[in-house]
Amino acid sequence: MTLKRITSYFLLSLLLLLSVAGCSFMHLSPQFGAEAKGERLQLMQTSSNYEDGIFHNPVPTSMEIGFKGYIKMINSRLFDKIENQAPDWPIPIEKLDPGKLENIQDTATVLTWFGHSTFLIELEGKRLLVDPMLGDRASPLSFLGPKRFSDELPITVEDLPFIDAVLISHDHYDHLDYGSIKKLAAKTGHFYVALGVGAHLERWDIPAEKITELDWWDEAELAGIKFVATPARHFSGRGISDRMKTLWTSWVIQGKNDRIFFSGDTGYFEGFREIGERYGPFDITLLECGQYNELWSGIHMMPEETVQANLDLKGKLMMPIHWGGFALAMHSWTDPIERVTKKAKELNVPMTTPRIGEPIILKRQIPQSKWWE
Repeated sequence: MTLKRITSYFLLSLLLLLSVAGCSFMHLSPQFGAEAKGERLQLMQTSSNYEDGIFHNPVPTSMEIGFKGYIKMINSRLFDKIENQAPDWPIPIEKLDPGKLENIQDTATVLTWFGHSTFLIELEGKRLLVDPMLGDRASPLSFLGPKRFSDELPITVEDLPFIDAVLISHDHYDHLDYGSIKKLAAKTGHFYVALGVGAHLERWDIPAEKITELDWWDEAELAGIKFVATPARHFSGRGISDRMKTLWTSWVIQGKNDRIFFSGDTGYFEGFREIGERYGPFDITLLECGQYNELWSGIHMMPEETVQANLDLKGKLMMPIHWGGFALAMHSWTDPIERVTKKAKELNVPMTTPRIGEPIILKRQIPQSKWWE
C-alpha cells in the first residue's frame, strides 16, 4: 500500500472519528436541546407554516449566502480589521434592588433592558421575562463563543423574584440559554414559546404543564394579559441538522392599558403592517437593530428598516434592541444605535435609549441618554 493511500485512509478515518464524536457530544449534551416528538410533533404538523419537516418564513427568504458569500465572510473575519467591534471600556450597568423588585406595582408598566434582547417587564402586577439570555456566552460551550460585553448584569438570576411568565421568541443561543432556563425553572410560573421549543425545555426538566407552545397568530392569556405569537422572518436551530425545525416568532404583549411589541429576530417584511393593523397601536416597540449584514439582510433588519418597522406597527415609542450585548456580526458595536438614531431623527420617530438596567416607565420616564458615546 502506498504512502499516499495510507495517508488518505488515515485522514478519512480521523474525519469519521471526529464526526462520530461530535454527533455523540451533541446528542449527550443537554444544552443542545431536544427534538419534538409525540404530541408536540403532531401539533407542529398541523401548522400551516410547517411543510416537509421544517417551518417556513412568511415570505420567500433565502437562507444561503452562496460560495462567494462564505469567502467574503471568511475574508472579513480573518483579514478585515473591524474597529470598535466590542467596547474597550466598562459600559454602564445600573443595578436592580431585589427588595424593590419584590414590591411590584400594577399602576405603571416598567421595562428593564438587560442588554441584547432580554427584558424584565412589570405589567399589571405581573413580572415577565422575555428571551432571558443571562449567561456569559451566546454559545452551547461555556469556554467558547461570543462573550457578553459586560462582566455583570443588573441583577443575578438568583436574586430575581418570582417570574410569572417567560416568553421565548426562538431557540438560538443568544435568546434561549440553557443555564438561564435551569436557574429560572423553580421561580417561573409558566413558559410561553413558539412551536417545537417546548421539547428543549422539557429536556431541561421544565414540566410539560408549565409550557404553552403557540403558532403564529395564536393567543394565550395570563391574568388578563394577552400574549400573541406573531410572524417573524428568521430561522431556528441549535445544532447541525435542526435548522428551521422549531418555529420563530415575535410577540404582542397586551395589557388593559398598555401594548408592547417585541420583534425577536427578524428581517424586514410587510407582515409588520398586518400586525400593526390587528394589534396596534403599540405604546412601545422593542425592535432588533443589530447583528446585520448584507449577506443575511433577509433575516436581520438593517437599522433603517427598524425605524420603518416601527412606523408599520404604529409604534408610539421605539426601543432598539439586539445590540449592546454581544458581537455577532461584522460591524462596530455602536454602529446599530448610531444608524437607527439618525434614521429615527429623520423620520421624527420617538425613541428611548436606556442604559442596561435603567427602567423605562411608560408614559412617565423615558430615558434618552447617549450612554454609548
